[in-house]
Amino acid sequence: MDKALTHADWSLIQCFLAVAETGSLSAAARHLNRSQPTLGRQVQNLEDELGVSLFDRHARGLKLSEAGSQLLPMAQQMHSAMTAFSLAAAGQSQQLEGSVRITASVFASHHLLPPILASIRKQEPTIQLELVATDTTENLLYREADIAVRMYRPAQVDLISRYLGDVPLCFCAAKSYLDRKGRPKTPEELFTHDLVGFDANQEIIRAMREKGWPASRDSFATRCDLQSAYWELIRAGCGIGFSQVQVAQADPDVEILPLDVDIPILPVWLAAPQAMRQTPRIRRVWDLLAEGLKAAL
Repeated sequence: MDKALTHADWSLIQCFLAVAETGSLSAAARHLNRSQPTLGRQVQNLEDELGVSLFDRHARGLKLSEAGSQLLPMAQQMHSAMTAFSLAAAGQSQQLEGSVRITASVFASHHLLPPILASIRKQEPTIQLELVATDTTENLLYREADIAVRMYRPAQVDLISRYLGDVPLCFCAAKSYLDRKGRPKTPEELFTHDLVGFDANQEIIRAMREKGWPASRDSFATRCDLQSAYWELIRAGCGIGFSQVQVAQADPDVEILPLDVDIPILPVWLAAPQAMRQTPRIRRVWDLLAEGLKAAL
């Protein structure tokens, strides 16, 4: 382990770190947007330069070797330092032109953001917009996105956040389903109907039990965790489920059920790294996003 690294080796250390943290070459390749063979060669190049084996190879994949385990914390520190350096440098840019990367849930990306982003493009044609539609939390401090639209208050340190308003939720179903099965008049009648719920996610069950309703996984005839697909199941007539009020109101094939139930609301927040917030193009997109989302809410 006495070989010196060259100036170009940070890229190789990134590869080592990605494989160590994801547990496989394939997952690391997806994370870094590289091919698996290329990533494998880069890890091998780093091992050759260091003169050590960073991973033990076995049939089920890669496992950190003793040397790899010792070097991992230092690679993580390097990654944090490089990220901070990149954020600080990017935050100094005074140009309005360039790209801004926005992350939001799949459902919000589909139903809420497109007209807002179209308006931003009309007002600021020199700013390129990248939308990361994902239900996983992108790490803003690692520059996986510049601005996040969250349905919860961001708690990560070194972020600036702004509360914009609330999204009301409702019970709803396809008119075709309600014409066939009838319209429940009370919350208790819901359990005589086909319900659409989540699969592994326990959020709906917990909320129902807090209200004293005897909900279980078997209470839902159709289950799906991906909210965009969940919405399409409701639209297709699989049963009664939840949706954002404005989305249900906008669909002529869906009917909102006026049940006397206090359904939780979804708060809408914007978040961005503190170091990037004053970059002109990010500040401009932030302001236009806030304006558009507040109007939509």
